[in-house]
Amino acid sequence: MEKIDLDAKQVVMTREQVRAFDSFVINALGVPGVVLMENAGRSCAELIEEKLRRRWPKVCIFCGTGNNGGDGYVIARHLRNNGIEVMVVVCGNRKTIKGDAKINLDILERLGQRIEWLDPSDRDLEAKVREYGAWANMIVDAIFGTGLRGQVSEEYRELIAVVNSLGKPIVAVDIPSGLDCDTGEPLGAAIRAHYTVTFVAVKKGFAANSRARQYTGHVYLASIGVEPAICGWRGGK
Repeated sequence: MEKIDLDAKQVVMTREQVRAFDSFVINALGVPGVVLMENAGRSCAELIEEKLRRRWPKVCIFCGTGNNGGDGYVIARHLRNNGIEVMVVVCGNRKTIKGDAKINLDILERLGQRIEWLDPSDRDLEAKVREYGAWANMIVDAIFGTGLRGQVSEEYRELIAVVNSLGKPIVAVDIPSGLDCDTGEPLGAAIRAHYTVTFVAVKKGFAANSRARQYTGHVYLASIGVEPAICGWRGGK
């Protein structure tokens, strides 16, 4: 996996270009979305294992209800496979989890992984998040992905603030939750990651806005199994 120098010339994509590339890979090349999710999650798990330096590592993964959370379930499975203890905390309503994310959540549960369910509007939100974080040596942020638009809601702002205050190293999946993909500005609040594993290409906001580095930390570029430069993709908007 490649660590990115954001001051050097890079292949950069906007939110819409990333979506267009994913659509091309799935619809034109015929690679199922669940395969792309598997590749993305496995790449993240490899970096997490590399960064963990403790004898009995424990990782707490905060997952949203969309595909970013789906990456988190894949990460959890691969870490379990390699003997790392994981806690999976889903932030939101189970009924809204669909498609590839639901496939990976179901697999994880069939493997016997306990899932913690967190309602961001819960009055005990801070206490619960601190309890989860105290257990772990590392936090994984898989709450919101690049598709996030508009300001983060008040309850999720509180969740993000508490996660940031845990004092644990944080790995963000694709993009720190709450950071705008194109501008690199926080949408009211954003995770302050130590490491960000981003997929396909460097996101426009990472390269265009130096302030984004306060949130991304060190950026690593991971493959989803298909590379834009060699698959015949001609670019999106």
